[in-house]
Amino acid sequence: MRATTPRQDFVRGIWQENPVLVHMLGLCPALAVTNTVANSLAMGLATFFVLTGSSLLVSTFKRFIPHEVRISTYILIIATFVTIADMSLEAIVPDVHKALGAFIALIVVNCMILGRQEAFSSKRPVLRSLLDAFGTGIGFIIAMLMMGTVREVLGNGSFLGWSLFGPNYEPWVIFVLPPGGFFTIGFILLGLNWVERRKKQKPMVREWPEGVASEKAA
Repeated sequence: MRATTPRQDFVRGIWQENPVLVHMLGLCPALAVTNTVANSLAMGLATFFVLTGSSLLVSTFKRFIPHEVRISTYILIIATFVTIADMSLEAIVPDVHKALGAFIALIVVNCMILGRQEAFSSKRPVLRSLLDAFGTGIGFIIAMLMMGTVREVLGNGSFLGWSLFGPNYEPWVIFVLPPGGFFTIGFILLGLNWVERRKKQKPMVREWPEGVASEKAA
């Protein structure tokens, strides 16, 4: 494994190695439940909780988990925290829980979470695993909120249910429908790639011929 510092463990998952926008993991909830900001935030927080809790347990008990059954053990640990998150959402925000539906249970098979357990938490100390989980979880929440904000603002003309443009606004209904998720993530990735390319381009220095330069100086 490539040697990293604790700061790198935390920061890289937020943006440089964002699970959704860079590694393209967790796309199922990112496309399915981000039609409103509330749904996006709830799914992001639930996934953050599951990722953090499972990383803590996997890193703590990694020495006692047989190598042959490690994947099954990781899934059982993740499923336990998913059940807690599911019951908590149902008790606290039943309307959002109903809107998320089966996608809460599908956190169990989120490749982002299982991948972090196999690639990082099972090989690193508890503190480093928590930093990695915090960074990756925050990065996932950021991606979900970016998706949810664009889709709700354009598709409903609102933010967290509050109207932004008044009654005369004509919503772009396609953004709250399933195809809107693909359009939104496509536009976001296009914009991010354009920004990254602009950063990598070196400024072009225009060189004038010696005669022209002397004439301009005169």
